[in-house]
Amino acid sequence: MKNEYLLLTPGPLSTSESVRSAMLKDWCTWDDDYNKDVVEVIRRKLVKLATSRIGYTSVLMQGSGTASVEATIGSAIPKNGKLFVIDNGAYGARISQIAEYLHIDQHVMSSSETTFPSIEQVEQIFINDPDITHFAIVHCETTTGMLNPVQELVALAKRYNKVVIMDAMSSFGGIEMDIGDMDIDFMISSANKCIQGVPGFGFVIAKQSQLELCQGQARSLSLDLYDQWQCMQENHGKWRFTSPTHTVRAFYQALLELEEEGGVSARAHRYATNQQILVQGMRQLGFQPLLDEPLHSPIITSFYSPSHSEYQFKEFYDRLKAQGFVIYPGKVSNADCFRIGNIGDVFPDDIHRLINAVAKAMYWN
Repeated sequence: MKNEYLLLTPGPLSTSESVRSAMLKDWCTWDDDYNKDVVEVIRRKLVKLATSRIGYTSVLMQGSGTASVEATIGSAIPKNGKLFVIDNGAYGARISQIAEYLHIDQHVMSSSETTFPSIEQVEQIFINDPDITHFAIVHCETTTGMLNPVQELVALAKRYNKVVIMDAMSSFGGIEMDIGDMDIDFMISSANKCIQGVPGFGFVIAKQSQLELCQGQARSLSLDLYDQWQCMQENHGKWRFTSPTHTVRAFYQALLELEEEGGVSARAHRYATNQQILVQGMRQLGFQPLLDEPLHSPIITSFYSPSHSEYQFKEFYDRLKAQGFVIYPGKVSNADCFRIGNIGDVFPDDIHRLINAVAKAMYWN
């Protein structure tokens, strides 16, 4: 059950041995000890993690996190609706691409991958385009590691009576938030992110009143968010189609371990400590972060690639992997970067070991 290397990526990520061990039993999807005692408990725990407000519910969806984003976009927006998308990274762009595939009318505001979207420009779009009904924003853009100013943006959208969809794929469970206090209508995340489970399903935490409005609006059978929720509501956690049972049981274990750690606040502190040690250590080795300090999230950090003519990411990657660390290639369109994640079953001592490994892997020096 031991891994050869530590995954320093935004997910899939390194998990605990006990989370992996939880997958070593088969489950029947009809039994109460799976649906009532695992799935329904997960659904309740997710809502409690997301908000202290009443009126919210949760639904689990098979597939990657993107499948849950597509289920939400394709189910929440009516045929005469219009989506306003903030695109300042690959995942905002993906929301727009989903809307395009589903033939949903949209207004896309594209901005730099290394700056916050302009609040003034966003408001002007709301003023100039009254046909907009829904607003979509990515909380943590793992393209760069930037944490978008969602509180200000959501408050603005609500001032203009828009339904808010927030992709919190890489932040939920690792950054403290209350989606009820922010008045978010739909929040989307995935099992293999800050809860520290394994890939296989995503989930949506939503206002029940808004989820009920999705009935009959889905543009896909398997990604019908309302029908999946209704089936779980009526059948005590039963999934419409094949449930990813092993992944679900691992996620249940991961939720227990989040509680044992001290909840989201304790995990957020660990991730932030990881990131601070990482940036300090990498700077000392000559690496510069892509983003200015105020823009950093504790989730993942982008670093400029060395300018030395002999540097090749693949060689650097392989040398780190041989020492037990896996990092991530860059995804920024206008800069040569690589990324290092701070989330998962990763602790400050691991980051200190990583810095030593990076020093040894710098073959171009």
